[in-house]
Amino acid sequence: MVLAEKGIVHDTVQVDLRTGEQMGEAFRRLNPRCTVPALKLDDGTVLTDNAAIAAWAEAWKPEPALMGRTAAEKAEIASWQWRCEFEGLMAIAEALRNGSPAMAGRALPGPVNYEQIPALAERGRARVLQFFVDLDQRLADREWLAGATFSIADITAVVAVDFARVVKVKPGDGHPHLVAWRERMAGRHSTTL
Repeated sequence: MVLAEKGIVHDTVQVDLRTGEQMGEAFRRLNPRCTVPALKLDDGTVLTDNAAIAAWAEAWKPEPALMGRTAAEKAEIASWQWRCEFEGLMAIAEALRNGSPAMAGRALPGPVNYEQIPALAERGRARVLQFFVDLDQRLADREWLAGATFSIADITAVVAVDFARVVKVKPGDGHPHLVAWRERMAGRHSTTL
C-alpha cells in the first residue's frame, strides 16, 4: 500500500504462506529470515520488513509525505504507527499464531520453530478488541488517525483492522467512528490492490 500511495511502480510476486513457500530454498536466498514482505531494489539490495520498505519509499519519493513533514507530525505519526503495529498487528499475530492448529510449531515468524502458548492466543484476541476501542475513540473527532492528513499510520491500521478477521474480530456497531474511517479508506486506490 505504501508503494501504491507513493506511485512507485513495482512488480509483485505472490508468496504462498499457506504452503510454506517462504521457508523454501528459493525464498531463503532472497530473505534468510523467511518473512514477507521483501522488496528487491534495482541495485540488488533486499529490504525485508515493512519499516525498511516504508523508510526507503519515503526517502525515494517524498511526496505524498506519509510520515509527516514537521517534527511534531513525524512524532505523532510514528507514535500511532507503533501503536498500530504493536497493539494491532502484533496482537493479531499473537492470537493467530498461538491459537491456530495450522500454526502448531510456528508460533513466531522466521526460520526457527517455536511452540504455541494457548494463553497468548486469548490475550492477543483481548488486545485486538481493545485496539478497536482505542481506534474508535481516536477517530471520534478526526478524519485520519494521526495528523491532519492520510499517513502510514492509516495504512498500518487498515491492514490490522482487515487482518483481524483471521481471529474473528471485526468492527461493528460499537465502533461507529472506526467503521466510518474504514469506509473512507475503502475509497483509496491502494486498498483495492
